[in-house]
Amino acid sequence: MPVCSPAVTIVAEVTRSGLVESVHHGSVLALDGAGTAAISIGDVERPVYGRSSNKPLQAVAMVYAGLNLPPDLLALVAASHSGEPRHLEGVRRILATYSLSEHQLQNTADLPLDAATQIAYVRGGGKKSALTQNCSGKHAGMLATCVVNGWPTDGYLDEQHPLQRIITGYVKQLAGEGVRYVGVDGCGAPVHALSLIGLARAFRTIALGEAGTPEGLVAAAMRTEPEMLGGRGRDITQLVRALPGIVAKDGAEGVYAAALPDGRTVVLKIDDGAGRARPPVLLAALAQLGVDVSSLPELAHPPVLGHGRPVGEVRAVI
Repeated sequence: MPVCSPAVTIVAEVTRSGLVESVHHGSVLALDGAGTAAISIGDVERPVYGRSSNKPLQAVAMVYAGLNLPPDLLALVAASHSGEPRHLEGVRRILATYSLSEHQLQNTADLPLDAATQIAYVRGGGKKSALTQNCSGKHAGMLATCVVNGWPTDGYLDEQHPLQRIITGYVKQLAGEGVRYVGVDGCGAPVHALSLIGLARAFRTIALGEAGTPEGLVAAAMRTEPEMLGGRGRDITQLVRALPGIVAKDGAEGVYAAALPDGRTVVLKIDDGAGRARPPVLLAALAQLGVDVSSLPELAHPPVLGHGRPVGEVRAVI
């Protein structure tokens, strides 16, 4: 896919009472339906850790390796869920399906992401746990994939474990490039560094996946179960609900990736890791590809508040 030369790298700015208060630098790559670069800003060839934006790629690898789940639970494997009751019940269902226990989850213990859920959980005596951490769906899927293949569940996070070697292989295949680095994600699982070109190629491949294929199954699950993919109030859930057919995933440290069924794709990395800059930049790039994003004004122009009222906004300057 041809890539344009790097241009300006300021991709978003924050205004307050008429003054530009701060700017966010980053890189954005948008592909048209033919897979040709329509927008290329910044260095789209440098490797970045996709963080949770890589979860759909990992989910595809697990399905290739034999993981078989209904759409709501498969979406949870690709999710960074908010820890709401439906999410925790879903993780328990994955584990029960494969005769696994919550105690076998090795992801980092944490509280639910959703504020209201977190308050109720703590008031009820709840403590940080692997189950309530946002990556528990992915980890339950990883454990289940180990059971399917007869691999040991102990040490499933090790980069050399058969599960992780399979996942790395399929990440390379989907991205169409080698994995530059393998790090350790916040949840403890290996995380792969790809260029934005590779990440875009992977999301485009998933979005174009034929029905019944691992790519198609993961794409269908993400499209039909936006509440499992994130949670109430989450921009990822609002995005997928509002734009039928889109396959999208947010990631820590300012990463976002999205692809449509016709192959149009946007991936981005905000250099300072600011999450607030991701949605407006993503929507601005989608709009330039001809996608109608008018139903998401608060994501396209998130308000900046002063004393509880809007006094500015975060806006894309692509």
